[in-house]
Amino acid sequence: MALSCGIVGLPNVGKSTIFSALTSADAARGNFPFCTIDPNVAVVDVPDHALEELRTFQASERLVPATCRIVDIAGLIAGASKGEGMGNQFLANIRECDAIMQVVRCFESSVVVREEPVNPAGDMELIETELMLADLQTLEKAGDRAARAAKSGDKDAILLDAAIRHATEALNDGRMLRTVDWKPPELEALRPLCLLTAKPILYVANVAEDDLDGQSAHTRAVAARALASGAGWLPICGDMECELRTLGAEERANFMAALGMKEPGLDRLVREVYRVLGLQTYYTCGPKEIRAWTIRCGATAPQAAGVIHTDFEKGFIRAQIYSLADMREFASEAAVKAAGRMRTEGRDYVMQEGDICHFLTNR
Repeated sequence: MALSCGIVGLPNVGKSTIFSALTSADAARGNFPFCTIDPNVAVVDVPDHALEELRTFQASERLVPATCRIVDIAGLIAGASKGEGMGNQFLANIRECDAIMQVVRCFESSVVVREEPVNPAGDMELIETELMLADLQTLEKAGDRAARAAKSGDKDAILLDAAIRHATEALNDGRMLRTVDWKPPELEALRPLCLLTAKPILYVANVAEDDLDGQSAHTRAVAARALASGAGWLPICGDMECELRTLGAEERANFMAALGMKEPGLDRLVREVYRVLGLQTYYTCGPKEIRAWTIRCGATAPQAAGVIHTDFEKGFIRAQIYSLADMREFASEAAVKAAGRMRTEGRDYVMQEGDICHFLTNR
């Protein structure tokens, strides 16, 4: 499954800087509002050190990492849901995304234009309000159709009508839909509407170079609001990450060591996105390719096989599974198998992070 994230935020909080840092794409950047007009889109490889490690044990023609699609839209302002500024017309570009990253400005600067004082909590509330208002518009349009269809006695329409009423009530009460206690049938009924506030959100605090650990008052405000709403968050210095992208491997490693950074921001960001989305990785490993596959936590072996091809889930017979730890211990798949550490698992097996799999199917 391809992971996708939409980046939102007010103008001049560093969205396009973060986008450029994470993707190496040449997004327009400026110190004035609405520098971004057309959405920036990039597909990046998910950082995964296990792939390189696996190739030390299994010679393979190529490595295929999982990928993440990142979409950066124009800055949103108050009234964006009603067409103010340039943000509303671009909200559609992130409706299909799995998660939303809200970039929050947590740095002071006389260079980057901002009329009001830096106010992370206020910025977060403003963006959330606009997303909620946009969802209310979507629900209003869909609700009229669902209500008419429900009068005919259509069971699916009756369920959708009830779910829309539930969602509308929650939003009117000021609750993001991702915080609502939903019944599975309600979630399934609402899924085609791609409601923005139902998506997991990750707050990215764009910090100054002297606040990489996120200890400033601005950054603590982001952490507090994220904690209160059950969301994820992390600090990233967009300017520094862009600079790291321009350095060679050795120079980058030395620079990071001097700053006490153990890994680039992209690694931390993607790992946190996986966490908030409830995702994990498994691998297929052979002489042709070593590939990482993204699945939901709790997925069964047939569901994991279905990520490769839908027919594999339908025709699933069994799976042969071992772990990266097994590979490290025995240094080859043949040795893992000879040691009896390659397990045969059936349809009820729940996949674990880092499983290495071979699937037997009748398709």
